[in-house]
Amino acid sequence: MILFGIMTIAGIYFYLKDDLPDVTTLSDVRLQTPMQVFTADGELISQFGEKRRIPLKLEEMPPLLVQAFLAVEDTRFYEHPGIDIIGIFRAVTVVASSGDFSQGASTITQQLARNFFLSREKKIARKVKEIFLAFHIEQLLSKDQILELYLNKIELGQRSFGVGAAAQVYFGKTVHELTVDEIAIIAGLPKAPSALNPVRSASNARARRNVVLGRMLDTGVIDKATYQQAIAAPVTSRLHGAQITASAPYIAEMVRQEMVARFGEETAYSAGLQVFTTIQSKQQAAAKIALQQNLYNYDERHGYRGPVAQLWPAELTEAADAEAVYQETDPLSPADIQAYLDQQSGIEDLHSAVVTAVSAQSADIMLAGGQQVTLEWDGLKWARSFISDERQGVAPKTAYSILAPGMHILVRKSDEKWRLSQVPLPSSAIVAIDPHNGAIRSLIGGYSFSQSQFNRATQAKRQVGSNIKPFIYSAALEHGYTLASIMNDAPIHQWDDNAGIAWRPKNSPAVYDGPIRIREALAKSKNVVSVRLLRGVGVDNTIRHLQKFGFAASDLPRNETLSLGSASLTPLELVTGYATFANGGYLVTPYVIDKILDEDGVELYQHQPAVACRDCLAETETKAETAIDNEALLNDLFNTLETDAAADRNNAIVTESTAAPIAEHVISEQNSFLIADALKSSVWGGGDWQRGTGWNGTAWRVQSLKRRDISAKTGTTNDSKDTWFSGFTPDLAVTVWVGFDDSNRSLGRAQWHANMGQQQSAGAESGARTALPAWLSYMQTALQDVAEQQTPPPVGLASVRIDLKSGLLSRSNDHTSDFEYFKPGTEPTQYAGTDVQQISFDKSRDKKTDEEEIELF
Repeated sequence: MILFGIMTIAGIYFYLKDDLPDVTTLSDVRLQTPMQVFTADGELISQFGEKRRIPLKLEEMPPLLVQAFLAVEDTRFYEHPGIDIIGIFRAVTVVASSGDFSQGASTITQQLARNFFLSREKKIARKVKEIFLAFHIEQLLSKDQILELYLNKIELGQRSFGVGAAAQVYFGKTVHELTVDEIAIIAGLPKAPSALNPVRSASNARARRNVVLGRMLDTGVIDKATYQQAIAAPVTSRLHGAQITASAPYIAEMVRQEMVARFGEETAYSAGLQVFTTIQSKQQAAAKIALQQNLYNYDERHGYRGPVAQLWPAELTEAADAEAVYQETDPLSPADIQAYLDQQSGIEDLHSAVVTAVSAQSADIMLAGGQQVTLEWDGLKWARSFISDERQGVAPKTAYSILAPGMHILVRKSDEKWRLSQVPLPSSAIVAIDPHNGAIRSLIGGYSFSQSQFNRATQAKRQVGSNIKPFIYSAALEHGYTLASIMNDAPIHQWDDNAGIAWRPKNSPAVYDGPIRIREALAKSKNVVSVRLLRGVGVDNTIRHLQKFGFAASDLPRNETLSLGSASLTPLELVTGYATFANGGYLVTPYVIDKILDEDGVELYQHQPAVACRDCLAETETKAETAIDNEALLNDLFNTLETDAAADRNNAIVTESTAAPIAEHVISEQNSFLIADALKSSVWGGGDWQRGTGWNGTAWRVQSLKRRDISAKTGTTNDSKDTWFSGFTPDLAVTVWVGFDDSNRSLGRAQWHANMGQQQSAGAESGARTALPAWLSYMQTALQDVAEQQTPPPVGLASVRIDLKSGLLSRSNDHTSDFEYFKPGTEPTQYAGTDVQQISFDKSRDKKTDEEEIELF
């Protein structure tokens, strides 16, 4: 019988031998792990992949967790040769007596064989293959290697594979933070992960947990006291995502798209790649707060649009100046309110709440989980009614005019106090880049990624308004104008024979100063001066100059409205253009992926950005290809790719370079310096306030940062449909946009609010009123630990004292004069007060306009 049994087993083995997989692949197995995306300082932004897995070494797992699995799955694991004879006889006995194949006898080694090579179907042929594979695995790997593979490979439900992922998915913890009862829940999952996981069924999870705890007690893994404490613990679990420590979902999506394009979906999602971005976590957090708070402020200026829902009728039956009495019809019980709130999903930092009582200056509300809080008057008094984008109701005097019991409202925490709120209607974007190399330091593409995945920072082309003017003035400096040139700030009236109407561009506000220096005109954002400069340079010449900043010709209208900002650009395109003024005239290319590591931490890719190089000669401009850092490793990663994909692969990797490539030098260092310096006047203004000649630029609010190294410009389009603010220091360029996704909708205006006093910002929405506050808030954090630094004037610029009224040379040393920079050969040659007047006139095709200018002078 023994001989017959041996021969039978041998016969079965040789019969199945050719169908058995090669287990030697386990010695170099690659577990499918998700792609992880990190900030530059190592904070996790996101992870992508169908399977959630956090690979761990056996020594990185707590001993109690390992012992729990052994206790319930394979007590004699370290003693048997891959199969458990006692378990097999027990299973055979059950099958012979009842025909039930549900009785398991698989060891951990057999389960490993099944998980890697076989299906879960309950058939004798599969079981026999499993046994033979287990013997092979035991000969190939050590017991610890088998156990480590098993604990990382095993499916544990909710797309979690391995104990590291299960701890995160079910409890939001690392394996070392798990309690004994939580360990038992995870150890009980392999039997039926979809049915026994605590998210799917707490009762099933509890029953299975108690079985595991019993086995742990029987095998001496835990003592009686620990068992009693663990078995009494409630089963509380919910789905947890990856432990995100930096909120940058728009960046994560940008990275995901680029990684899929580079590597393909299978490699990108399952090869365990670690992508390090250029994002700085502290600055990114500041950008999110700045953008969202700015939208909340706009929304509060424009009024309260009412509750989300009214759960039961409540009618005010007594005068509002006393304690009100409400007639409530069928109010919900606290339990019903809590059940309702548990079904509501929040958005960003807004929480659903139900009003339970209202008094004259406050309201009681219930939050999810049954928490009862009070909304004080400071968190309510802003909520005058919304009428339209242009009009708001009267300021409320009591809470009765705002809220009533039964209202489902949204609230948020502000300065540690609860505040009535609502989802903002406008959209916004903020993007910050390093002007030296184009590295994106912060990017927010909208109020909430969960609400809209449309990335307004990179995808929304909107009219830029006066944010275009520095580029128009830059073109003027290339065509003979200087910052001291005098232009006529006077209304323009030009008849259009084709349209049959007159074009009348106006300043905003409609204030005209007459003869004005170009520096002051840019700082004050004079529309008519921008039009006259465009005429002087020519539309075609201006467009050619603007293209140097990376702006596409198709986005630049070939008419005079270009001077007022009718061009449509994305915030990322615009801030890249502004970076050129910050870095000495170099056009950098924005990028977000800095380096890519494989699952073992070996570097596969290091980005080599083209950098702005003030110390390099313009003749040394080069364009360098990204290079391959470790081609052998990447060849392994791409072993499934065909030869004709090699070109695409080369786009994914880089070779070592002895020197960083130099960005294209698109404008002179002198030109970039002059525009940057003129934009500082937009912040600090000029003249002498004590003598009545002082003036402010449109970005004067930036003075609150108390820095002299900031250049900035506001931007507002017709009817306030788009508002912008762009500004930069030598090391950081930042652009903020605010507007509605519906490009035809105006941001409107806010009327005076009696309750808010100086906390409000009344008037028409504009770049200075609507976009600048977010820019300021962001920069307060971004520049917190950055010393002020002044860019020295480049070689070749002359600084001479000029008369502030005429732009000519001045012999005075008082408030009527100041120093101005000039490119060689452009400085004035005459002194103020002489008979010769050096004044730049608009070279208009309309003779009548020229005559009007001369008459005004």
